[in-house]
Amino acid sequence: MESNDLQRRTNILYTGSELKLPVERPETPPIYHSTANIICDMDDYDFASKGGKYYYCRTANPNRDGVAEAVSFLEKGEASLVCASGMAAISTALLSVIETGDHIVASRSIYGETIELFDNILKKFNIEITYSDFTNIEEVRAALKPNTKLLYTEIIANPLIEVVDIEAVSELAHSAGALVLVDSTFTTPFAIRPLEHGADIVIHSLTKYFGGHSDITAGSITGSEVLIKRIYSDSLLLGGCLDPNSAWLMLRSIRTMEMRVTRQFENAKRLAEALQADPHVRYVNYPSLPEHPQHALAARLMPDGCGAMLSFRVEDDRNKVNAFMHKLNLVKYLGTLGGYRTSIAHPATAFRNDFTPEKLKEMGMEEGLVRISAGTEAFEDILADFQQALTVFKTV
Repeated sequence: MESNDLQRRTNILYTGSELKLPVERPETPPIYHSTANIICDMDDYDFASKGGKYYYCRTANPNRDGVAEAVSFLEKGEASLVCASGMAAISTALLSVIETGDHIVASRSIYGETIELFDNILKKFNIEITYSDFTNIEEVRAALKPNTKLLYTEIIANPLIEVVDIEAVSELAHSAGALVLVDSTFTTPFAIRPLEHGADIVIHSLTKYFGGHSDITAGSITGSEVLIKRIYSDSLLLGGCLDPNSAWLMLRSIRTMEMRVTRQFENAKRLAEALQADPHVRYVNYPSLPEHPQHALAARLMPDGCGAMLSFRVEDDRNKVNAFMHKLNLVKYLGTLGGYRTSIAHPATAFRNDFTPEKLKEMGMEEGLVRISAGTEAFEDILADFQQALTVFKTV
C-alpha cells in the first residue's frame, strides 16, 4: 500500500523510518536506540534467536557489544558482558555461577553492598558465606570447605588499600575446584589484569574509571567464552542490560581512559608521598610507599602503578574532620570514586549505621581516616588544597 493511501495518523507512524542505510564510514558509531529490529519471517526469527542478529535490545545491542569488545581487549579476556551497573554485574555473575548449597569464601574487605548482597540475598537460598582476610593466604585456606565453589575478592581492599596476592588466591582456589571472581574496579586493567594472574572472572563498576566523568552508570563481567556464555543466558532473565545511549557514552569515555588513569595513578603516588611528609598526617595507606606492608607484592603485581586510591589518617576528631572538608576548595566529598576530578570520602561515616564504633575501629575505620580518589588536575593544585585544609589539625 502506498503512503498516499494511508490516513495521516497512520502515515506519521511510518514516515522517516526507512533510512538510507548504511551510512558509510562514520567517524563514530551511531547510537542504536531501537528496542527491536524488524524480522522478515519465521526463518529469520529462528536465525535471530540463535544470536545471529540484533532483534531485541535486551538480548543484544551494537553499542553494548562495542563496549564489551573494548573491555575484553583491555582485560585480555575472551568475552565480556555489559550490565546496567556494577552491582548488576556482581549479582548477575554470582547468581549464574553459584547454586543452592554452595559455599563462598569472600574477602572481608570488599564493597559494602556486595556484602549486603551476600548476607541479605544469597543466604536466603542456602548459600554459605565465610569472610576471610585475603591478605593472609593461610586464613583463606582454612576457610575452604568441600562445597566451596567460589573465592571472591578485590585486588586492593577499601579503605585501607591492602593488596591481595591474586596469584596465590587463584592457585589455592583451583586446587580446591573453585572459581575466582575478582572485582577490579579499584585497580583497572592499567594496573593489573586479574585474568592473567589466574582469576576466572573479573568484574568492573564501569561507572568509576572506565566512565571517568561521573555521568554514566554501568558494569562489566569478563572471562572465558564458556563462562560468559553461561552468564549471558541468565542475564537475559535478570534483565540488567545497559541502555544504548549509556553504552555509546561509555565507549567514548574508554577512548581516553589510558590518558586519564595513568595521570591519576601518577597524582596518587605523588600525593601519598607528600601527605606522608605532612606534619598533620599520622600515616598514609598506599602500596607504592616502602612502609606499606604489601609494598613488595604490589611492585610485583602492579609494576605500572598501584592505582589512584589512597587513604590517610589525621587526628581522630570528627569536628575537625568536618572543618577540614569545609576548608577544601577544589576537592569535594563524593559517594563514589574514579572521576577525573579528585574527591574524598569518610569511611567511618559511610558505615556508621552498619557497625558499632568499636567494630569500626577494629576494621581500621577511625574517625581520622580519609579516603582519596586522585583526579587528573595539576598535582601542585591538588597538593596545595590538601595542605591548606590540613592546618585545622594539630601536628603529629
